[in-house]
Amino acid sequence: MAYRWETPDSVWLEDEASGQFELASGQGLSRIDWQAQARSRLPDVARVLGASLPPPPTTSCAHAAIYPQGFAFCPECGAALHVCAPPARRLPSWWGPSSAPLPVDESPLPRHVPLGLPVTALPLAATLETRAPEPAVGVPDLKIPAPPNAVCVFAASYFGFAAQRLLALAYTRNVLQYWDPVAARWHVMAAEDGAADLSFHASAYAWLPGRADARRGEVGMVPTAQGLVRLVMNPVSESYRTEMVLPARLASAPGMVGRRVACLIAAATGVRLWTADADGADSETLEIVADDGIPDPDGTGWGIPAAGWSRPFSYDGKLIWLHELGELYWRPGAAPRWLPWPAGWTPRLGFGGPVRSRDGRLWQIGHDGQAYSFRELGTERAQLQPLNGARLGLGTLLFRRGHQVKNEPWDVENVEDQARGDDMVLPLLENVSGTREQPTGLVLRMQAYSGKAEAALEEATLPRTLIEWVGQRNVILDEAVRLKRPGDCQPFVYDNCLWLHHPSWNEMRGWRLEAQS
Repeated sequence: MAYRWETPDSVWLEDEASGQFELASGQGLSRIDWQAQARSRLPDVARVLGASLPPPPTTSCAHAAIYPQGFAFCPECGAALHVCAPPARRLPSWWGPSSAPLPVDESPLPRHVPLGLPVTALPLAATLETRAPEPAVGVPDLKIPAPPNAVCVFAASYFGFAAQRLLALAYTRNVLQYWDPVAARWHVMAAEDGAADLSFHASAYAWLPGRADARRGEVGMVPTAQGLVRLVMNPVSESYRTEMVLPARLASAPGMVGRRVACLIAAATGVRLWTADADGADSETLEIVADDGIPDPDGTGWGIPAAGWSRPFSYDGKLIWLHELGELYWRPGAAPRWLPWPAGWTPRLGFGGPVRSRDGRLWQIGHDGQAYSFRELGTERAQLQPLNGARLGLGTLLFRRGHQVKNEPWDVENVEDQARGDDMVLPLLENVSGTREQPTGLVLRMQAYSGKAEAALEEATLPRTLIEWVGQRNVILDEAVRLKRPGDCQPFVYDNCLWLHHPSWNEMRGWRLEAQS
């Protein structure tokens, strides 16, 4: 016989003979595989559910391995339990470059900042800049193992549970990974029956976080080999399920502008744009028109590519995808437009991302076979601004070689140290703040590199690269040796730390976001 205990979001059973508790059901949990739970997993499960754990082993109480939510004392002996209550201060979520707007309590970006670029409004600078300034070279405060499947994207959130957890989705290998901070190890989550293949190879990856009213366990909307799905994870049984939103062959990752979700699909007659409300309702498929506004005459899709698109970004009421062949933008209520690049001009999509001029326009760097230039985005009558060399960056965080460009993207760089002209700097993350006039963020400084920018980002082995915070006070956080493909570095924020991951590293490096004494 078992006693039944009910909490606001779960049902527990207490075995009459052994006194052990097990979870029978929980809100948002599709299945409970409690027998498979090794005792090493229970501390993490208790924190995720907000349950209670036995007191320290130094006491005489050992009547159960875990207790339901709300239990403060052991019902057998009355010993005080360790209550895994939710923290008083919630940690901010992290989704990486996503075009979905963040809630007001998650440090949303200002309206003048494009959504979908590696930009954050979290208050990182205030703490990172308390460290010893350059030329001192710092070291990480923490390190954790890299995910077993290292090519992945990261999300850190509560997902409706009592504790924040970190997910790493290896989108090229159909693997969802879950970081257990108590056991200090990664768990590979199992797909439940009928779950979609999470692989996505068609274009650059991006996902949309769960809505503010999302169910418990809902991760968000993700592109897959079968179409667009909602991903729901179960941290108790280490499993996940999917719910189909759009069964179609996707040509791009999904984006969001206003309250509308959209993605490019490869239909039988060519590429089309599918859009719906955030909950999947009121969907429609739109035909794409060319830059002259003329509809597709024969229904073949203008030869618009069905793969190879960048992550979408949202700005000024438009959703924009970039490609080696052109750009596609859409404003809700109008037809999506395809604009091929001018003949001979090729974008440099790996140089960071679109940059913003002081008048609010966005620009993409490219090369015409003779020189670099910036091309205006999102308009049929785009302007070109010639450049005197490659410039790497995104938003307003931009560098020419080792010097920062602080005014218009095409202006002369700001030279503070002549020796830095021998470096190459690649911005990874811009940190925007309403109290700062000059761009701030995380960069990689490739020291004494004299080659072309394209080679540094694609094929060169970089002998020494500094991981640097650029702001009112420049701080060198760490260094990396023999780094290849620096653009594959991914910064993210989890558990009040700034982390940096590269697929070739065995460990991820973390810096606490707390003032240094």
